[in-house]
Amino acid sequence: MTAALIDWPSLAADGFPFPDRIPAARLVDELAAALVSPDPGIRDDAAYTAAARWIGEGRLDAVLEDLGDSAAGRFTRPETQARSFAPLIICSVLTRAAGVPGLVSQQAAERWYASFRAWYPDERDTRGWDDALGWLHAVAAFAKVLPHRRADLLELCARRVTAPQTGYRYAQLEDARLARALVRVLQGPGLTSEEATGWLGVVGEALEGGGPGPVPVWAFNTFATLQSLHLHLTRGIADEGIPPHAEAVAARVAELLRLPYYWLA
Repeated sequence: MTAALIDWPSLAADGFPFPDRIPAARLVDELAAALVSPDPGIRDDAAYTAAARWIGEGRLDAVLEDLGDSAAGRFTRPETQARSFAPLIICSVLTRAAGVPGLVSQQAAERWYASFRAWYPDERDTRGWDDALGWLHAVAAFAKVLPHRRADLLELCARRVTAPQTGYRYAQLEDARLARALVRVLQGPGLTSEEATGWLGVVGEALEGGGPGPVPVWAFNTFATLQSLHLHLTRGIADEGIPPHAEAVAARVAELLRLPYYWLA
């Protein structure tokens, strides 16, 4: 194994100076190794913070696609932290690419989206704590660079929130973070009213057949997300406003919420 070239704690203590002495290709490898570390001081406080800063500053423009490919490859890793930090890096790469057209090819963005789509609905660790929900940022980022995927992304979110294979009940505002991501996907131009509301059919189908008795964890999470989404659609996001078709989406959401809250007007 090649020895690490970066002392991440020292780099963080020095304010994240860019390591010009390290070839860009090797820096991709250094980041990839640190971003799967079980030590949050190395993974989160140092490597991810450094990567996000350097990507945003354009320091890694020459290897953006390599960074994206490396991150997408971590969706199949067994370590939760490896999977959960992968979309954070992809989000940074796509955000940079959206601001500077031509840095990332359409083929690369589609490739990362395919990996993300294969991973996202089936991820079992959905805790917001420890950044396991970092992939929510990637949802909105993909919508920016792949606008033709907006309807697909909405359906992907519906499949994620209704996935039954979870024992974790949202406790760290995961529902609000998902609602924010959904609203940001809905913000983009080009969606028809049918596309803006159609993904809620997936939610409706998942909730069909519910009856008396305790609410399953996944259903609780779904209802919490619908409540947060209704609030976000009604109030909007600061400096971003309310998306097109907000009224139609909110009306459909309210219909679904009447399943558990039958007393709603």
